[in-house]
Amino acid sequence: MNTISGGRASDSLTLPPEAVDALGQRVWEIVAGHLVAGGEGAPVASAGAAADAARLGSEALPEAAADDPFALVDEVGRLLREGNAHPDHPDFLAFVPSPGTVTGVLASALATGFAVPTGWRFSGGVSSAIESAAVRWLVELLGLAPGTSGLFVSGGSTANLTALTAARDALVGTEARGASAYFSDQTHFSVPRALHVLGIGEDRVRVLPADAHRRIPLEVLARQVARDRRDGLRPFLVVANAGTTATGDVDPLPELAAFCRAEGLWLHVDGAFGAPAALTARGRGVLEGLEEADSLSVDPHKWLFQPAGTGCVLLRDPARLTRAFGIGLPGYLDTGATGHEGDGVDYLHWGVEQTREFRALRLWLSLKVFGADAFRAAVQRGLATAEDVAAYIAVRPGLEVVTGPSLAVVTFRGLPPSTGPGPTGRDADAAVEAVCQDLRAEGSAMVAAVTVAGRRVFRLCTINPRARPEGVRAVVDRIAALWAARTGTPQQRVGAVR
Repeated sequence: MNTISGGRASDSLTLPPEAVDALGQRVWEIVAGHLVAGGEGAPVASAGAAADAARLGSEALPEAAADDPFALVDEVGRLLREGNAHPDHPDFLAFVPSPGTVTGVLASALATGFAVPTGWRFSGGVSSAIESAAVRWLVELLGLAPGTSGLFVSGGSTANLTALTAARDALVGTEARGASAYFSDQTHFSVPRALHVLGIGEDRVRVLPADAHRRIPLEVLARQVARDRRDGLRPFLVVANAGTTATGDVDPLPELAAFCRAEGLWLHVDGAFGAPAALTARGRGVLEGLEEADSLSVDPHKWLFQPAGTGCVLLRDPARLTRAFGIGLPGYLDTGATGHEGDGVDYLHWGVEQTREFRALRLWLSLKVFGADAFRAAVQRGLATAEDVAAYIAVRPGLEVVTGPSLAVVTFRGLPPSTGPGPTGRDADAAVEAVCQDLRAEGSAMVAAVTVAGRRVFRLCTINPRARPEGVRAVVDRIAALWAARTGTPQQRVGAVR
């Protein structure tokens, strides 16, 4: 059956049972085919996406029902396969790739299919309990202090905004007169944007130049806080990085925690990308002091392999969330029912959303199916792959490691020829950008260009557990070949390298 009511609209917005079954099976075949392949054998990105995007952006409103919904679903599958880059591809090494688990996809489908309510225990008792359990498991996995809790949100930007709202209300009040905040120039742009939303003007946002190790300089921070206090401002917040996006570097968390306690400041740690490294012994050593933060943002849709739109905000004192976001329930929600009694959280009191996606089910189901040990092993694999590729680059002719490996991030650059001139300055920067574009255009890999010490360099992020060391080394070899072609640098023979 390839039509819906003969092409006529259904005012009940339903389909015949046999059409639901058949369409559902077709959709799952498309999704499962992509998940099982993991993107292997297909381009990381398609050069033909621009034409589809232009056509789709100008399509007229469809007035009548589709004549063939199966053909439409097939076309959507093609568009998604060919029209976007694929962060789950093993050679997607740009930004922070998000290789979602099949369990996360299934959980998203289940939650959407049942229109699960998550903000209020009266209508979503089980979903609230699952979210509480998933948050508690995440706290345990990260080694945070007992009693730490929070909620799932759309991502790191919303997590940062939620945490910074709680910090503002707790320390300087909602009007935030004279409030000032501090972080390094390596901090994600979502932090100054959150402060803007909260009414903290740019004249009170202190972006401190990072030190030679790309970390916030503690002595400079202390002097700036003291100066601002003398000038009548009200310092209230320090934001630290647990894995910068560009280089994976970590601010001195124990020292910052001690400073903030002594100065009465709130320490927020942006661990959206890097915090899950704490699942491993090696990562927990790098992230020492994470448990001392007043608040933490973490994105399970990054290094915990969940579908996009799965973030989490955690507070040592979660009651601060209620003080910032709690409301008096209006009459249509104040049922007086027993669903409000006993242990548990009505999450509409802990954030800005009432109607919320059931994001927690994704991580909950994934942990139930695979177990925590599998996640620890997957995170460890990402760390080990970064170490392997850094060692490969270090001995490969014509290349040089610039930073890392740090939390599965390595940056490197091409070297000028041993004899004769090579590209320098802006010419070298332009060549790095061009090589990244060449990789994307040929669909072989995606690698980001980032700025380190004023120069553009290649950046690899190896958190995808489907990535293999030999595959990442092959991407490095391809970058070297493209760099040689772009810059006129002779290709140097690669010997036997580990």
